[in-house]
Amino acid sequence: MIERYTLKEMGNIWELENRYKCMLQVEIAACKAMNEIGIIPDQDLKNIVEKSNFNVQRINEIELTTKHDVIAFLTNVAEYVGESSRWIHYGMTSSDVLDTATSLQLKQAGDLILASLNKFTVSLKTRALETEDFLCIGRSHGIHAEPTSFGLKFALWYDEMKRNIYRMQKAVEVVSVGQISGAVGNYAHLPPQVEEIACKHMRLKPVNISTQVVQRDRIAEYLSTLAIVASTIEKISVEIRHLQRTEVLEAEENFSKGQKGSSAMPHKRNPIVTEQMCGLARLIRSNAHAAMENNALWHERDISHSSVERVILPDSNILIHYMLEKMNTLIENLILYPQNMKRNLELTNGLVFSQVLLLKLASKGVSREDSYQMVQRNAMQSWKTKENFKLLVENDSDIKKILSSNDYEEVFSYDRYLKNVDFVYRRVGIKG
Repeated sequence: MIERYTLKEMGNIWELENRYKCMLQVEIAACKAMNEIGIIPDQDLKNIVEKSNFNVQRINEIELTTKHDVIAFLTNVAEYVGESSRWIHYGMTSSDVLDTATSLQLKQAGDLILASLNKFTVSLKTRALETEDFLCIGRSHGIHAEPTSFGLKFALWYDEMKRNIYRMQKAVEVVSVGQISGAVGNYAHLPPQVEEIACKHMRLKPVNISTQVVQRDRIAEYLSTLAIVASTIEKISVEIRHLQRTEVLEAEENFSKGQKGSSAMPHKRNPIVTEQMCGLARLIRSNAHAAMENNALWHERDISHSSVERVILPDSNILIHYMLEKMNTLIENLILYPQNMKRNLELTNGLVFSQVLLLKLASKGVSREDSYQMVQRNAMQSWKTKENFKLLVENDSDIKKILSSNDYEEVFSYDRYLKNVDFVYRRVGIKG
């Protein structure tokens, strides 16, 4: 069950109510800064702090006339504050408040995403520990390769998610900036101290340089990070989808009581969550591309980025948060079938031992070319006739001259495929 309150919390960040709260926070922080350096009188600041408020419906009404959201917002705030409102937005431009408010929203959203990333990483670690000794077939090109630990799948995802946490922390830091630099970013009407003090009040860093906007490479980096997180989710989902195929069935999404898989076929149990994740990952990637397109603006500013961000910022943050919460539930409840792992492991009648046989022959002094030829001829016969590979090898006259009975036992043993799993777990941090 997804924790709905967390999803609602993310949605609330992108509602107009919170958008205007963030904008008001920027305006009040700027007023406090201007008061500290002697521009705004104490009484006016007191009035602004105590009386400032807004009403979303009223702003919408005003905007019908102004056709400008920031002016409509400021007009409505002024209705609450009165005469002292002349100092609100003093020396500032729309992007000072809009872009800094966006930073506040992205910081709020990023903190929620980081919480979900950490929770998901814990779930992956738990399942990795649970499945450390689950022997399964590893596949390359979709074809049986060599035995491995099923737990290494979870360990791999865990390690990648830890990198995603690092990326996300950095991305949040990159967008946690503010600007109050005026119409073209040259501080013509307010000194840089206002920006520095105001950002300190908001726990943001002032940008080193701006034009009329905070530069969009920052948002492009943030959304690119979301796209990378989505790509990891897609990677996990693709693996689970393949493992749930009827002829494989080593893992399966939990199928709850009363759930239906098909309107026509009552037997169906489909990997619907992981299919959904693959689809949503495409949207996140396309939004990241749009964010990169937003970086190039005319001169000091145009508004070609604005309409795009009104879609891609809420959509991407809400989507990735939903995806992480959904995947966490899926991994926690993922059904595993060790008996099918063993069945699939033995489908090729021992061919999975071909490499270790090759290496054993080479260690006995046989050239790699001759070793390969000996192993492959028996492997191809086993592949065609379904005869047991070990029996074929034991009856191969050339190989019998080289290997002892102990050598055969060593070659055809699964032990080596799990012996270093613990080492990997320690290196990725699953074990201390």
